[in-house]
Amino acid sequence: MMGRHHARVMRSIEGMELVAVADPMGDKHGVAGDLPLFETVDQLIEHGVDAVMCAVPTGMHEEVGLKLAEAGVHAMVEKPIAENVQAGERLAGAFAEVGLIGAVGHIERFNPALQELRRRLDDGQLGQVYQVSTRREGPFPARIADVGVVKDLATHDIDLTAWLTRSSYARISAETVKVAGRAYEDMVLAVGRLENGVIVNHTVNWLSAVKERSTVVTGENGVFVADTLTADLRFFENGTVRSTWQPVENFRGVTEGDAFRYAFEKQEPLKTEHEAWRDAILGKPSEYVSMAEGLNTLRVAEAMIESASVGHEIEL
Repeated sequence: MMGRHHARVMRSIEGMELVAVADPMGDKHGVAGDLPLFETVDQLIEHGVDAVMCAVPTGMHEEVGLKLAEAGVHAMVEKPIAENVQAGERLAGAFAEVGLIGAVGHIERFNPALQELRRRLDDGQLGQVYQVSTRREGPFPARIADVGVVKDLATHDIDLTAWLTRSSYARISAETVKVAGRAYEDMVLAVGRLENGVIVNHTVNWLSAVKERSTVVTGENGVFVADTLTADLRFFENGTVRSTWQPVENFRGVTEGDAFRYAFEKQEPLKTEHEAWRDAILGKPSEYVSMAEGLNTLRVAEAMIESASVGHEIEL
């Protein structure tokens, strides 16, 4: 499902040439065209490639990735980095040991709204950041079979939160719900604190008929609201205009200011992600998502699941 989109984008990236495709289930989406179509990663390696995008089920990330590392091939695996932290450690270690670029496909941080938001946070527009709150809700994706909503969806929010704030998670507490008859959770609510003191909360599920993808960052100068479905970014500024309506004036902690909707270039996130991976392979400055970052994200995700299981906060 994702591989077809990666193949489409790889064909459009300057300095990158798609030379072969492998899928043991065949080419039902017509991705390969006139390119060689293989069944295994071993055949790709034998064919001769510099880099491979691994859009395979999570449980196969380690197996496929280790073969590529051993063969000296750069790789990007879809998120999460692996099915568990131990597998992720082996995978990240294998690429680091031989000096290869191992990337993880945390595409949300490449969303134009979040890229613009981070730039403005770095410029100090919000002042001190107090809180990051995310909501990621929608219907169940039938293609997901080997992980729950935490590792499939919440890892997006974990990664983008740590990236936006330039800080790791210090602790996390979560509650989960299983209602779809599967072995994995379908809904999670999580609350935590980052190393830099920012508090965070994440609402994630695939049980909602309403699809929502929002990131709200609150700070001393106002609030940023990013909608990653539409790639829109708004800023609600703290103001100096006082209200003459006394009940409202008494309730508000800050005064209302101006509100802005920003206009900026909006490139497809998948394309930006691949360009960052390409630049890293070529030794150019790049903010690709490293396997070390992907591993930290997976650690937080597993801490969420553990917290829900044992009923208390987990220190990271």
